[in-house]
Amino acid sequence: MLRSPTIARRELASYFHSPIAYVAMTLFLVACGFWFRDDFQSGQPAEMRSIFNQMIFMQVLIIPLLCMGLLAQEWATGTMESMMTAPVEETDVVLGKFMGSFAFFLVLLAPTLLYVVMLRIYAQPDYGPIFSGYLGIALVGAMFVSISLFCSSLTKSQIVAAVSSSALLFLVTIVPWYASSKATLSGFWRSAVDQGVFAKYADFTKGVIDTGSLMYFVAITAVFLFLTSKVLESRRWK
Repeated sequence: MLRSPTIARRELASYFHSPIAYVAMTLFLVACGFWFRDDFQSGQPAEMRSIFNQMIFMQVLIIPLLCMGLLAQEWATGTMESMMTAPVEETDVVLGKFMGSFAFFLVLLAPTLLYVVMLRIYAQPDYGPIFSGYLGIALVGAMFVSISLFCSSLTKSQIVAAVSSSALLFLVTIVPWYASSKATLSGFWRSAVDQGVFAKYADFTKGVIDTGSLMYFVAITAVFLFLTSKVLESRRWK
């Protein structure tokens, strides 16, 4: 695992040479600026609940674009073979790729802190829900990166990786959120909807840091990182 930081730094640096990363960043920040208008209205509470609620849906599209080439490109170009023949463990590769991509997600998120400054200048914001909202969106981002990394490990096609990870994130995030609006749900289906990503994330936007929800995101992130390392391990011996 000592080589993970080196791989992470290389991966993070590569984003700043990728046009896709700049396109994704532009789309994300433009959308965030549009959504922030709902929070920056006279008479509204000085918080960022609206933008936090919308960010998670934007991530379903943005993160797969950022992560589609993490391992798929390595398989397609043949650099993965040379990497795996070097004294590098599968865990080093997976954690390095994950940390580099997650670090870029935090870079992408950083400009939105200007909205906190604007709220501070023109109002008296409640920093509790803002802090928990950022914590929640970071946890969701880590989970989405791990899922997208897993999908990228399964194919040589970046397009397939992006589509498959977007579909999976759509299934666990947007479908349960939409189903939750149906009052007729009960029993098993209601329990299933309550396990959706948005339902677990919603408390963070309200200023509530629930231990169960926190462990939910950490556990799923860990599971997909483990699965990705197993995929690499199986391919090493083929």
